[in-house]
Amino acid sequence: MSSNPSRSNPTTDEQASLWAARLDGSVLSTADRAALNAWLAEHPSHREELSRYCQFSADLEQQLPALVESGAVQLPASRLPAHKSWRLKLMLGTSLATAAILAFAFWPSRPATQFENLATPVAQRQAITLADGSQVELNAHTAMQVDISRAERHVRLADGEAYFAVSKDASRPFIVETPSGSVRVTGTKFNVRAENGPNLEVTVVEGSVQVRPGDPATGSAPVQLKPGEKLAATAAGVSVETLSAAALEDTLAWRQGQIVFKGVPLREALARFARYHGRGITATADAADIPIGGRFSLDDLDGFFTGLELGFPVRVTRDLNGTVQVSRRSER
Repeated sequence: MSSNPSRSNPTTDEQASLWAARLDGSVLSTADRAALNAWLAEHPSHREELSRYCQFSADLEQQLPALVESGAVQLPASRLPAHKSWRLKLMLGTSLATAAILAFAFWPSRPATQFENLATPVAQRQAITLADGSQVELNAHTAMQVDISRAERHVRLADGEAYFAVSKDASRPFIVETPSGSVRVTGTKFNVRAENGPNLEVTVVEGSVQVRPGDPATGSAPVQLKPGEKLAATAAGVSVETLSAAALEDTLAWRQGQIVFKGVPLREALARFARYHGRGITATADAADIPIGGRFSLDDLDGFFTGLELGFPVRVTRDLNGTVQVSRRSER
């Protein structure tokens, strides 16, 4: 899981901009490369901040002439080449660092756009920061398309589960579309789980969201959710419940690699682990409805099976092809 860099730290900003300038303008020596690697290893935010400045240096090449002409950025006259090669201006390392810092401060119209397809493999989670500053955490086996422009912010969660911490921007609502409905916000924190066909779960942590279950073409009425509320939409209908602080924590436990069951039928518990690990894990008809409870590590599949056999009247049978079947201990 990655952390978001703090953009209020001027030391990190300055160092990142200087390294970006050196990477863009020269070939690093062995000693320089070792110094860069040491700086990157100091904190996870350093790598993200460096990446941000490297991308910005590429953008700056296109925007620097307008910034200089407008007076927002002033490059030292002694360092300016006589001809109009803006590429050479960018390759002046200290000038780029100065220009980058000034441009971040004086370039309010800098576009935050992004179009990207994201997917997490089985048994892996991922945290990303979108172009608008919003943060997203993806559960395993999740597919998502991000489309952020100057006019709108859209995320299409095709399948899986994601936690969103959306940056506030009243002029650009943030919309999460799923096969089973959509979620609309301007800035808040919430969790969306869109698995198993028509099923949709939306849980709000902060702020408020507007959920429109089902196909938008049907004209279903939107549902407003407040902090601590959870909407569940299935083929049988839509329900909303208010979660206790503990229940809310349990719902989001996957972000720490945990999962909590409270009276969940065995078949559902097995389905969650089967999806997470991409494995065939089933229960016999006689064992499928046994209620399961407890907190388990999503990454420890063998530990989960051991916990089942120790805590419940079941037996776990592993096949040579990798599939697993859970049955009642009394079954033959």
